[in-house]
Amino acid sequence: MILVDSHCHLNYALDKGEDIAELIKRSDENHVKYMQTIGTTRDDFKIIQPLAEKYENVFCSYGIHPHNAGEGGLITANEIREGCALNKVIGIGETGLDYFYDNAPREDQWKSFVTHLEVARELDMPVIIHTRDAEEDTMSILKEAMQEGQQKILLHCFSSKLPLAEFAVEHGLYMSASGIITFGANAEEVRQGFMLCPMDKLLVETDAPYLAPKPFRGKTNEPAYTLHTAEKLADMKGVSLEEMAKATTDNFFMLFNKAASYRKEST
Repeated sequence: MILVDSHCHLNYALDKGEDIAELIKRSDENHVKYMQTIGTTRDDFKIIQPLAEKYENVFCSYGIHPHNAGEGGLITANEIREGCALNKVIGIGETGLDYFYDNAPREDQWKSFVTHLEVARELDMPVIIHTRDAEEDTMSILKEAMQEGQQKILLHCFSSKLPLAEFAVEHGLYMSASGIITFGANAEEVRQGFMLCPMDKLLVETDAPYLAPKPFRGKTNEPAYTLHTAEKLADMKGVSLEEMAKATTDNFFMLFNKAASYRKEST
């Protein structure tokens, strides 16, 4: 059985003095054979891209988080192109909108988001989207972008209300489940959203070091815990864990097709 943690932040583990080789070993012992460590700032990328180069089963993405939009100047299309040309960079983002914290001006978030989408369309690469308390504007931007041409879109750590899930299904977007689906009654609408999502559009992730699933809630998350989210998602969908693992892994390599050459059928 093979699982993929489609979204984690290994640079944070490094910041805390974690041994990445040991973290990967624990992941392997829990069937998590691949992981993607996500770009959020320019400085982060200088750390995560060499990590992806070092470990065969680690991939990375290039992008600026909405919290950091405009930090050091708005990201340019050429910056994204250059980042995506490097080895083991398989996705663009995470980008999007976050109105919960509003750490960056909304205008900067919009401009940054649109630039990521434009380059992703040009390069035919998937966009990893973070959206929080900004569903209407997120859908508006995506509608406009998709009118310009085909886009590969992943709603990472989906935790929104049903209208965004319905939008995702209607437009063929991918949705990634995090440990949130294992939480209590407050996460019921999130689970309902995943019940709408077809099996061929599902991914799983940790968003480590955040959002550890039960039974580790409140602790530091890590890629090994992807297994617990996959178990919950399988139970929700009424399929076996093995079937869910195969579906989400196949979906990952279909969406992030630049990683396909590294895929092994068994490890």
